[in-house]
Amino acid sequence: MNWTPLCSTDELEQLIHLSTQQPQVIFKHSTRCSISSVAKSRLEKAGAPDNANFHYLDLLSYRPLSNAIAEKFAVEHESPQILIIKDGKCVYYESHMGIDMDEIKDQLN
Repeated sequence: MNWTPLCSTDELEQLIHLSTQQPQVIFKHSTRCSISSVAKSRLEKAGAPDNANFHYLDLLSYRPLSNAIAEKFAVEHESPQILIIKDGKCVYYESHMGIDMDEIKDQLN
């Protein structure tokens, strides 16, 4: 799986723009949380579909960006958390052990 790091509001704005052409997936990850590590590992083992770009946000390093995402898409911050962005809007989100690549693939189709 190829993660694109998400580190700035400029990159977030670019992601939102790209979502008009192809769905964008944001994975909010806490490197100190075992549940977050399990969720990340499960995603990586399942493999990413080709019809979306996957972005990785390190919550410990970029918490203000995570807060901006929560505010922008009106989705309460959780960790770990997955968001699917299409046409500039969050169309799906899930957290903790509810994060599942098969569900993400279903939402992308």
